Amino acid sequence: MANTQGPQGNHDPAGSTQMFRAFVDEAPEAGQPAATGGGPRIGLIIGIVAAVAVIAAVAWLALK
Repeated sequence: MANTQGPQGNHDPAGSTQMFRAFVDEAPEAGQPAATGGGPRIGLIIGIVAAVAVIAAVAWLALK
């Protein structure tokens, strides 16, 4: 059987496939700074601090 789902296959009526390919193939412009990923890292640190605080509170209550 022939594969008809390739890049030259059927037209996507919603255009989502073409829009996705345009997004993926788009090169970042030189004037835009790269994303650093600081947001998820801060959330991870806050989560770890909160978990340690909860464990410390439970241990303190258990030993009291």
